[in-house]
Order: sequence, then C-alpha cells, then structure tokens
Amino acid sequence: MNKFVPVVAVDGPSGVGKGTLCQALANHFKWHLLDSGAIYRVLALSALKQGIALDDESQLAQLALNLPLTFDTYGCDVKVLLDNVDVTNEIRTEQTGGAASKVAAINSVRTALLQRQRDFRKAPGLIADGRDMGSVVFSDAPVKIFLDASAHSRAERRMKQLQDRQNHVKFAEILQEITARDERDRNRVVAPLKPAVDALIIDTTSLSIQDVFNQSITYINKKIAL
Repeated sequence: MNKFVPVVAVDGPSGVGKGTLCQALANHFKWHLLDSGAIYRVLALSALKQGIALDDESQLAQLALNLPLTFDTYGCDVKVLLDNVDVTNEIRTEQTGGAASKVAAINSVRTALLQRQRDFRKAPGLIADGRDMGSVVFSDAPVKIFLDASAHSRAERRMKQLQDRQNHVKFAEILQEITARDERDRNRVVAPLKPAVDALIIDTTSLSIQDVFNQSITYINKKIAL
C-alpha cells in the first residue's frame, strides 16, 4: 500500500449519502474512487448466482480470492462488471444488499478482499467509500469522515430511489431491512461499522448533499495541503 498517496475515507451505514458525496469529491479533486460496498455486493451476487450458501465460509472466501470483478470508469458513470457482464443495477437491489451485509461479516472474506481494496490507492489520491475504510482498510488515511442519519430518514431516501426506478416497494419493509442491516454491520465481530477515533462525524438527517459536500471540502482542506 502506497502510504504517500492521500486517502479520504468516508464511512457510514446504508442510505446516508456516502456514494453521492464520494462521487462528488472524486470529481472535485480528480482522484480515484473506491466503492468498497460494490465489491461485497458483487461477491454476494456471484454467490447467489452460483448457489453458494451465504454462511459457507470456505467457498465464499475462495470466491472472494478469485472474484472476476472489474470497474469500468469510462465516461461519467462507473459500471461494475462481473465476469465482463454489467451488473451495476443488479447489485443495487435490496436482496443483494442484504446478502452483502451477511457475507461481509465473515472474517476470511474480509481478509481475502482487503488487499484488493488497498490496491485502489494510487496517485494522485483516493476517495474510499465504505464501512471500515477509516477504521481498518486505510487506518492511516489523513482524512476520515463518518456519515450517519436516522434509520427512518434513510428508509425514506431509499424508498424514493426505488420508486424513481419504478420499483414497487413498501416503506415498512425497507425500514426493517435497513434496521436489520445496521444491526449486523454494527455488531459483527470483525471490522464492525463504527467511526474511526479520529473521524469527523456528520449527521446528514437534515442536511442537503451540498451541505455535506461543503463541510467535507472544508475539513479536507484543513487536513491535507492540496
């Protein structure tokens, strides 16, 4: 891992606006972007497609070591490819998200994917989006930001996203899934979801993405001489 390359680690639970913020920061600084959640989602999707049980530690770890995953960054959007097939939309379903949370709790899986994530650290810099970017993967990152928000507000945001895609969803089901995912992520033994001790914590419940972006830029400029 090239420790001379600056990293902005952005962590937090699902639905707090990490993806939107990280994309905006990557565009602003012209840095590389790591969506670590997409890696776990692709692993979960691959397991589901191959009929591998989500608690089969041995097979999941082996799958993680050989996962045929690539990111196509051509153009404005980032496409996620599994074995050269675009699965960008497929990995964003609630089913895949829930499955990803389950496989992410397995120690051998996280170990298998650790170096793959660290390999994204390349000049001129990296914006890393995830749940343990600041606490584990890039623990030496000069900038660590942790976004949070109430489960209710996150469920509302997720419901709007799904409705915009013309998916028929029920608020109660989305809220239940988010709450269950939070429980798994925050209480897992390995790399639980929590702010790094030196992270800036931003509650996005009542903030616009522009507000969050502005706060983040101000903080980054204080921490890194760009």
